[in-house]
Amino acid sequence: MSILVIDAGTSGIRAAIVQPDGTLTADYHAEALPLSPAPGLVEFDAAVYADTAIELATTALVHHGTVEGVGISNQRASTVVWDRNTGEPVAAAQGWQDLRTVGDCLVLAAEGFRFAPNQSATKLANILDIVDPDRDRDLCFGTPDSWLIWRLTAGAVHVTDASNAWVTGLMDPSTGTWSEPILARLRIDAATMPVVVDSIGAIGVASALPGDPPICGVAGDQQASLVGQGCVRPGMTKITFGTGGMLDTFLGADPPTGDHRYDGGTFPLVCWQRDGERTFGLEAIMLSAGTNVQWLRDDLGLIDSAEASAEVAAGCESSEGVTYVPAQLGLGTPRWDYGARGALLGLTRGSNRAHVVRAVLEGVAQRGADLVEAAETDAGITIETLRIDGGMSANPVFRQALADATGRPVEVAPVREATSLGAAYLAGIELGTWSGWDDVAALWRPAARIEPKAGFDRERWRQALDRAAGWYGDLSALDF
Repeated sequence: MSILVIDAGTSGIRAAIVQPDGTLTADYHAEALPLSPAPGLVEFDAAVYADTAIELATTALVHHGTVEGVGISNQRASTVVWDRNTGEPVAAAQGWQDLRTVGDCLVLAAEGFRFAPNQSATKLANILDIVDPDRDRDLCFGTPDSWLIWRLTAGAVHVTDASNAWVTGLMDPSTGTWSEPILARLRIDAATMPVVVDSIGAIGVASALPGDPPICGVAGDQQASLVGQGCVRPGMTKITFGTGGMLDTFLGADPPTGDHRYDGGTFPLVCWQRDGERTFGLEAIMLSAGTNVQWLRDDLGLIDSAEASAEVAAGCESSEGVTYVPAQLGLGTPRWDYGARGALLGLTRGSNRAHVVRAVLEGVAQRGADLVEAAETDAGITIETLRIDGGMSANPVFRQALADATGRPVEVAPVREATSLGAAYLAGIELGTWSGWDDVAALWRPAARIEPKAGFDRERWRQALDRAAGWYGDLSALDF
């Protein structure tokens, strides 16, 4: 019983077939980079985005044949608004990284409404204020999952799942429904909003695809990655090292006390919902991970490719005191400082290319350890083993540095992007491909397991963070 997966990411879209043994076949990918027409703006053409996803999915099905169902994972909080009657987007979709509503967030905070600019809430209000200031048009809002489901079902279904709804900033965390006070303040008609449905369950028929397969599983990308790495028991934790870094810990059925940031800098989230019952976890965020390797390659010219960073870093046994703080976009968990900036410290006349490249990889690893410590503090647990995926998970020098910095074994996902597996597992549980979470956990077969060998001076690292913090005071003063 094979599953078609559509993985709609920030920089690319994948369609693949997942087999009952957890392997991927008929794997097709296309780049889908967002545009940045001005500093702080990140947007994309939602119609082209959906067309690309449907084209890739159709190609995968033509190559493979009939599937039993469809699972979807997606970039979270990116905001699409379309006309209910024509099915056409009414404005460019605003990506989750878009910061044009920072000022709106500050104004609303003074009124007691707490939003982050990367959530959907103020993005949706911004688009509506431009295209429908009088709020008299029949429009639909959705995050990319909702938009893709609308397109796949030819406009028959307007829904989002609970994991995506949670991170929009528009939900009442106690009820799992849209917040009436928030909708009223932002002048959003409840009819504009998608119905919140289970992450696992019959959602609709993908009539836009050959064979009309049912859509049975949906989750935000990080929650899907959590499932894809078999983290389905309380305390199990993964980090995805992509452009940024996202740590997610599964906690179970006990709801959080709210939907805002904890003292340790992590956020509560819905992992998935089944039969109306939500399960919860927490998330820690590193604003800059793989982008630092891209900086070494594209801007400094110290490496020819991202893959070469491991070979160059292996040219020295240690960074010999050179320390790099990856804060090009500010710091995330545990200290949310948007005005922090990257710092390269400890250079001597003997420092060379290898020392700098190793310091960058070790700096990202140290930030990974920061996320682990924050998650343990906020959840009150001990994380025994760390599972990882994403582009940097293929780098052996980085993987060892992460094990050393965290003092924990690191297990590497068998596929670089575990989101695809997670979306398939969610759909497959509904279809009976897998009987439940024990089956999902049993599918975990790490590509490698790395044991810690040495340690890092974590106190020295915290001093380096202090040096990088507060570089732009006005930005550092922002708190969402």
